[in-house]
Amino acid sequence: MRLLIKDIGLLVVDRHGQERLQGAAMSRLDVLHDAWLLVEDGRFAAFGTEPPPTPSQGGGFRAVDAQGGAVLPSFCDSHTHLVYAASREGEFVDKLRGLSYEEIARRGGGILNSAARLHELSEDELYCASMHRIDEIIRKGTGAVEIKSGYGLNTADELKMLRVIRRIKETAPLRVVSTFLGAHAVGPLLTSPNRGRDWDDQEPPPVGGGWRGPEVRRRLYVDLVIREMLPAVAAEGLADYVDVFCDRGFFTPDDTLRILEAAAKYGLRGKIHGQELAPSGGVEVAVRTGCLSVDHLESMTDDDILLLQGTTVMPTCLPGTSFFLNMPYAPARKMIDSGLGVALASDYNPGSTPSGDMKFVVSLACIKQRLLPAEALNAATLNAAYAMGLSRDYGSIAVGKVANFFITDPIPSLDYLPYAYTSPVIRKAFLNGIEN
Repeated sequence: MRLLIKDIGLLVVDRHGQERLQGAAMSRLDVLHDAWLLVEDGRFAAFGTEPPPTPSQGGGFRAVDAQGGAVLPSFCDSHTHLVYAASREGEFVDKLRGLSYEEIARRGGGILNSAARLHELSEDELYCASMHRIDEIIRKGTGAVEIKSGYGLNTADELKMLRVIRRIKETAPLRVVSTFLGAHAVGPLLTSPNRGRDWDDQEPPPVGGGWRGPEVRRRLYVDLVIREMLPAVAAEGLADYVDVFCDRGFFTPDDTLRILEAAAKYGLRGKIHGQELAPSGGVEVAVRTGCLSVDHLESMTDDDILLLQGTTVMPTCLPGTSFFLNMPYAPARKMIDSGLGVALASDYNPGSTPSGDMKFVVSLACIKQRLLPAEALNAATLNAAYAMGLSRDYGSIAVGKVANFFITDPIPSLDYLPYAYTSPVIRKAFLNGIEN
């Protein structure tokens, strides 16, 4: 099938073929005016500003008139938790009353709240709820998304989440990457017939209880992730990556290192939630283990920036989290000025960021983190694709890449996208060359 997009006012293309952009290169956008774009068999085939091809030149095609709108590569959202059971607006009100993220978690809220609700849903119910969110982010311009588990916190429910993510991957038109995040919080240690001898004498602790103290419970839970969850996830081929929440009150650098080293034995590369609540050592572990990305970074230090220089780890900022929780923003401007690349993601989840709107994420990166519009757009497309291991095929309009893109209403410049931070300018979204 051939598709021609004609009468494009602004077309953002990629003629360089890089897998990621760093430092000053992040401000580079190649924009064609009064252009056309040709798609063949779901991939970008050609583009230009000269007169577009006609149906008589090399066979027929379907033509779509962009009516002077801009055409950009679809957003790539490299960090979401969009498979969840229910919203948590009650905790939103708690935050307005002054409770901190950690205080809510200690009261059984936060991640443990989502885990308890997810436990009650069947896979079919969870899939249907999640597909509504998938449809939402497609309409808002996202063409590739990473979805994490982490609201199960026991083997059965983590597998349930990952099976739902696999079903989304098989049925949704956008590209889906699956990440196992069993180490999202210390869950209740439930009994299981699959446990080895070390577990036979253990009694299940109460949810949120202090059985044997938090340090022992954390160590036992890390053992559970390594000995039971990881083998089960690998046996079913349910995950592309493994993530750990390495931060104050969650998992230590040593815990994180143990889990990622165990995951590597199954061929699973790591990603890390790090430096969100405190300088936690997550960046150091990410560099040491060759993680694909280290995400959040709201409490990132200058030493962390130095550690990342010259590595393949992609620092990923989640400004929607900072906005919703009223917390500091990751130092994205400083990272780029130091020569690093930066990716942007939504962190779509029910507690700290109930939004998957990547256009708004781009605006936040400009307004709150002082990125230039070109830098923010590159961070939300090519670099975000890199943070999922997908940038050879996604993240930019380049010949040979998968044809994921969207058409906007006519806009005066690309700078208008982050400037008009709530305007719904995306008119049509195409995935694999097909309008959605």
